[in-house]
Amino acid sequence: MIKKHRHLDLQFMMMLHPNLLVMQPMKKTPKYIWVPRLASESILKKTSRDDESLRRWKEQLLGSVDAAQVEEVQEPDVKILSLTIVSPDRPDIVLEIPNTGNPKAPWFTLKEGSKYNLKFSVKVSNDIVCGLKYTNHVWKKGLKVDNSKEMLGTFSPQPEPYTHVMPEEVTPSGFLARGNYTAKTKFVDDDNKCYLELNYTFDIQKDWAK
Repeated sequence: MIKKHRHLDLQFMMMLHPNLLVMQPMKKTPKYIWVPRLASESILKKTSRDDESLRRWKEQLLGSVDAAQVEEVQEPDVKILSLTIVSPDRPDIVLEIPNTGNPKAPWFTLKEGSKYNLKFSVKVSNDIVCGLKYTNHVWKKGLKVDNSKEMLGTFSPQPEPYTHVMPEEVTPSGFLARGNYTAKTKFVDDDNKCYLELNYTFDIQKDWAK
């Protein structure tokens, strides 16, 4: 993403965006281009607290977070609270994320040939997280059978968890599809920082688990 700033002077832009690059073309009007990154709380804290327009801008970016309370640079803290399997064939299956280690095997059972969605509950604290992504790799008997990636988005910190619903999928069916699967799930941001990595197993059977 490239943005042009026509109404802010260069000194103010450099204060807000240390990564700002100034390019002087043939025309007299300079163009200001910066690396695509949302302003963080630590940067916003440096701006004047007495400026009403800046105060409104801070609130728009940070939501309910009070930038005046930020005393030092803090990294975003992202916690994946739960994973829910949503299917029209049965009540929701809520899977709590283990505090330590990986889920016990098998973590869940899916019915063959059934439609379902995955729903995530995500809590973001401290600072904005940019480009949060979900990746999932699935193997059966050592052979990779699925590889998926979903961009969840950019989130500002707030007290309430965010909810993200994945596109609908259909489980495979038939004798060859039934059995045990191994999977690895990761949540990473644009800087490739990993907030959660899970290794687990699940089953596909003729019917849902009782």
